[in-house]
Amino acid sequence: MGIRAWVAAFLTVLLLAAPATAQKVLHRGNGSEPETLDPHKSTGEPEGWIQYDLFEGLMTVDGAGNLIPGAAESYTVSPDGLTYTFKLRDTVWSDGTPVTAEDFAFSWRRLLDPKTGSRYAFFLWPVKNAEKANKGEVPLSEVGVAAPDPRTFVVTLEAPTSYFASALQHNATYAISKKSYEKHGEDFIKPGNLVSNGAFMLVEAVPQGYVRVRKNPRYWDAANVRLDEVVFHATENRDTELKRFRAGELHLTYDVPDPQIPWLKQNMPAELRIAPFFSTYYYAFNLTREPWKSNPDLRKALALAIDRTIITEKITLSGEVPAYQLVPDGTANYASPKPEWASWTQSQRDTEARRLVEAAGYGKGGKPLEVELFYNTSENHKKVAVAVASMWQQKLGVRTVMNNQEWKVFLQTRSRKQYRDIALGRWVGDYNDAYTFLGLFLSDLGPSNYSGYASPEYDRLVRAASSEVDAEKRRDLLQRAEAVLLADLPIIPVYIYTTQNMVSPRVKGWVPNIRNLHPSRFLDLN
Repeated sequence: MGIRAWVAAFLTVLLLAAPATAQKVLHRGNGSEPETLDPHKSTGEPEGWIQYDLFEGLMTVDGAGNLIPGAAESYTVSPDGLTYTFKLRDTVWSDGTPVTAEDFAFSWRRLLDPKTGSRYAFFLWPVKNAEKANKGEVPLSEVGVAAPDPRTFVVTLEAPTSYFASALQHNATYAISKKSYEKHGEDFIKPGNLVSNGAFMLVEAVPQGYVRVRKNPRYWDAANVRLDEVVFHATENRDTELKRFRAGELHLTYDVPDPQIPWLKQNMPAELRIAPFFSTYYYAFNLTREPWKSNPDLRKALALAIDRTIITEKITLSGEVPAYQLVPDGTANYASPKPEWASWTQSQRDTEARRLVEAAGYGKGGKPLEVELFYNTSENHKKVAVAVASMWQQKLGVRTVMNNQEWKVFLQTRSRKQYRDIALGRWVGDYNDAYTFLGLFLSDLGPSNYSGYASPEYDRLVRAASSEVDAEKRRDLLQRAEAVLLADLPIIPVYIYTTQNMVSPRVKGWVPNIRNLHPSRFLDLN
């Protein structure tokens, strides 16, 4: 046993034997019910926030959202950019067994295994043979990962990939305990079975209620973790969440009801935190169905008719920026192209929208166009959807049917492309690079490309960019790819997000950052 592991074990004995004292328990609003706590199968923010506390990837983030070493204390890259060698910390899982390189190799193969059905397996596609293995074309044993010794994890890439290390803080790339998985199978994630290598360990998970985690005394940096427990409360209704915050039941909220923001700015300015966010709100057309599949002009008409300024200034009210592109402004080494109509007046857009609808055989003198607008249950999403539906009705005569589903069901319906017409999409960048947005629409991403968009030219440009080492050439390829996407309009960008959170004065260590990442490891209560 290494010295750090010995010290961790000694601290565990002391902590477990200590008498009960007043504990620091942080109560976090966490939005929707988590889809799953399995890091290789989850897709949304509510589960991601919990996984940041339970697990630690090779890389992680600090309290300001900056990339820092995680389970790997260091790494080196070969001169040709193809081989990454990670040196793991001398650490243990929450059950006391060592965290090994084989745990990572096993976990990455599990993420890529077609049987796992992960919608985030593409995160590892830069690894040699990973994409082929994920598609069942080669055995998982041929994936370019190796564990030559317990603390050395070697990764071989298909081509140099500039963002690769940054992507490894994402929960999809986390390791799970191979030993625990072999013992429990898919039940490894249940309370009582789950072992973790993060700052906290799972204690309780109540469906539609909360997830409780407790400080992991075996965590390598446990001495600097100030909280004893964190409770993540599932609260889809933002008004209810705000009431719970004002009643002192929550220290942090996941979000804030849009209509309440002016009042909160006036009456609770110290608790209201609004910050720029690396995220885009958009609607996706189901391109596997008509009339969207073969009618880009009809898609363009609906995009033109949305008055984004009204939505951001009258509906969302939190400083959101109207979006005519996918990749947010402020992305490192990147500036999005904009479609020509982004510079038009709204009146000009509306006129063109009417012309396109009528040319497609709908609207005035034609058959009525009815669309289903599909979103997950949320008052904020509903308000935006109602506004969009009203614009389409007034300007184009479009009849809109609203359809909302609970988060888990919504994700499944959307990923399987079983929604009828148009679905809400929201993407939060997983690392500060344009590829984290543009990689979503590769034609072979399956469930993750839930619009069903397929463009050979777009694929060619994005794939070329993923292996281009020259920064200027890479940026040019990505900008050209986004221009193709915006011209094809598989999606309607609506606005670039800000984050809105209520933060109790008791919470210490909350640092606003563009990715809104606030691991509980760096928070405290006074």
